[in-house]
Amino acid sequence: MKSVTIRDLQKSLKTHVDISQKDRVIVTRNGHPAAVLVGVEGMDWEDVFLASSPSFWRMIQKRRSEPTISFSEMEKRLKLQKRN
Repeated sequence: MKSVTIRDLQKSLKTHVDISQKDRVIVTRNGHPAAVLVGVEGMDWEDVFLASSPSFWRMIQKRRSEPTISFSEMEKRLKLQKRN
């Protein structure tokens, strides 16, 4: 992981955006972390939006805590639906 000051980032933004495609870049202000530059080249807008959406991840976390059924149970239910 690379770190860069805000001042240096302003001078060479393109270089650091290129670096961020391979590794995260920590941006510092007065010696303290202030931001993280993460490359998203090759991803589509929806993937970028969802990956960075707190409400999406809260929904995922909520769903993961709910009861689940086995794959075989799901198959049985789907077969019953097809018959009806």
